[in-house]
Amino acid sequence: MYGVKTSGAAWHAQLSETLYSMDFKPTLADPDVWYRAACKPDGFEYYEYILVYVDDILTISHAPSAIMETIKKEYRLKEDPAPPKVYLGATIKPWTIPTENKPVWSMNSTSYIKEALRVLEIELAKAGKSLKGKPSTPMQANYRPESDVSPVLGADQASYYMSLIGILRWAVELGRIDIYVDVALLSSHLCQPRVGHLEQVFHIFAYLKHHENSNIVFDPNCVAWESEPFVQQEWAEFYNDVKEQLPPNTPSSRGHAVQLYTFVDADHAGNRVTRRSHTRILIYLNCAPVIWYSKAQSTVESSTFGSEFLALHVCVEMLEALCYKLRMFGIPIDGPANVFCNDKSIVTNATIPMSTLKKKHNSIAYHRVREAVAAGVSCIAKVHTSENLADLLAKPLSAAALKNSIQKILW
Repeated sequence: MYGVKTSGAAWHAQLSETLYSMDFKPTLADPDVWYRAACKPDGFEYYEYILVYVDDILTISHAPSAIMETIKKEYRLKEDPAPPKVYLGATIKPWTIPTENKPVWSMNSTSYIKEALRVLEIELAKAGKSLKGKPSTPMQANYRPESDVSPVLGADQASYYMSLIGILRWAVELGRIDIYVDVALLSSHLCQPRVGHLEQVFHIFAYLKHHENSNIVFDPNCVAWESEPFVQQEWAEFYNDVKEQLPPNTPSSRGHAVQLYTFVDADHAGNRVTRRSHTRILIYLNCAPVIWYSKAQSTVESSTFGSEFLALHVCVEMLEALCYKLRMFGIPIDGPANVFCNDKSIVTNATIPMSTLKKKHNSIAYHRVREAVAAGVSCIAKVHTSENLADLLAKPLSAAALKNSIQKILW
């Protein structure tokens, strides 16, 4: 497989032929996600899925053993088929929600982080160094990477810095949302890292060493939101017959409908050098966080209103992309996505048709968001700042604020 350039393509073609013979089809949203119609013994109709990553296979079905046995007849497997334990560095294991008596799945990066710490501490020991203290936050108090004026790292140390950032970024992908904003801020200095930046990377690893456990639990329950915060308006006069664009080749929906909701916020002028704001978005599918986003905006916004509307614009486009993917997987969606932000003026401009935009600079984001509301893709409501879970993703927080936020997201 790893011998020549075409080996990967040849393997993909070979495996695809096998999956086609099993009546699986690749989804148009992701050609490595395969699906076929299935029915449980009680008559419940749904889709079975096979997720392929090179030569790793994950099967989702009420009877996955039968699928894997068929594949086993065609290929030699490294291990006997079994429930997943590790996937792409993440530890996968069953989880029981305390208030319920039904098992669900969870994911954590504990094993990945332990191995990364082991290798790092060996390297530090060779240089006569070690990770210091037991920090309660990933970033040192009042430290801002953009304001660091310490000496620039040499070529070898800069390469080492990049490799450590790569390790941390994958930890974020595996669910360590608590270090996301800190890693994002340090990642913006990859082209010219400084001594202070490297010290902060070591500080993050020291934090991870003493805060190992954090699980993303894939809770299938839905939230019964109160309808009062979501204003329903008549939009036909403003956006005519706008509606969600559904591809004509969308497969029929099967299985339980899923619910989407998201928290969005922006740290206005958060960068002390460029004064660019920072967008933060946290998207849930049912009661499980599935997408987390933290990124500096590409323009300088002169007001909180502008930075918040740009963040909401990005959020709407991410929701539309997720809705498209779910629909192409054959998964039904329960109504529009509920979007929560903590700026009242944003909610007013986005949900009330008669409200007018006074800042023309933000007109694209303004109409993009309103059109999504008119099409029934999203509903927008205000939430208090203390309840906006996206606040975790915009700026380094104090130990108390970080603990309070992360306990609402991770287990």
